[in-house]
Amino acid sequence: MQHQTEQTNAALMARRRAAIPRGVGQSHEVFIARGVNAEVWDVEGKRYIDFAGGIAVLNTGHCRPEIMQAVKEQIDLYTHTCFQVLAYEPYVELAERINALAPGNFAKKTMFLTTGAEAVENAIKIARSYTKRSAVIAFTSGYHGRTLLTLGLTGKVAPYKTGFGPFPAEIFHAQFPNAAQGISSDDAIASVESILKNDVEASRVAAIIVEPVQGEGGFNVAPFDFLQRLRALCDQHGILMIADEIQTGAGRTGTWFAMEQSGVAPDMIHGQIDGGRLPAVRRGGPR
Repeated sequence: MQHQTEQTNAALMARRRAAIPRGVGQSHEVFIARGVNAEVWDVEGKRYIDFAGGIAVLNTGHCRPEIMQAVKEQIDLYTHTCFQVLAYEPYVELAERINALAPGNFAKKTMFLTTGAEAVENAIKIARSYTKRSAVIAFTSGYHGRTLLTLGLTGKVAPYKTGFGPFPAEIFHAQFPNAAQGISSDDAIASVESILKNDVEASRVAAIIVEPVQGEGGFNVAPFDFLQRLRALCDQHGILMIADEIQTGAGRTGTWFAMEQSGVAPDMIHGQIDGGRLPAVRRGGPR
């Protein structure tokens, strides 16, 4: 609903505070009026460079002509059917294209979801259903979302987990390799093995979930040898390896998926394509 009176950021912030809970945070007290490529203009006419890109999901910038044209053409056909009720060919075509891009020499399948947390939750459900196991190993400093399960997987307390416990059971956190903190690949693998020795037997672990590049944890890049050894450990114990690439996105690390650079093909990948999340380039087993 558009208001005809002259708008200012301050006036809109006042309306926002009155209408929307504080739990929906806002980094800047600025309201966008329009955007083109990597630039945005606020309601007062001030021009900005958009370094955020919708928290790094707007890979092609604002209002790219080819995308706008495709959206307009689609609007003339139909808007929403719910794919599970009435399917449409573009969904299938996009899944086929993603499958062809995903790493690994095996058949893949893709599904599309709305948020990163939804993608992570579905991956854990898939892993538990397929393996008939319940435990999950994640990593310190990792970030996987803000739902209750994904907060449990997230490996840092402030600002995400404070005041929201208790969290789901059978989630364990291993150390993430970080040279700046003196944690080597050897240390990280040893911490996974310690969990399997002291906290939960490997035969009860459904999945290990890891970010190839930690986002909220401080942009920590996982060493390739660590990812390769983690893959071998998962194969040894029949554990599914899940790569959370929501924040690495599509193509932002130089390859379509960040995992490609390590030579590791995980069992499931959560990726991101211009705001849409996908949790499932699935390896062999889960159908």
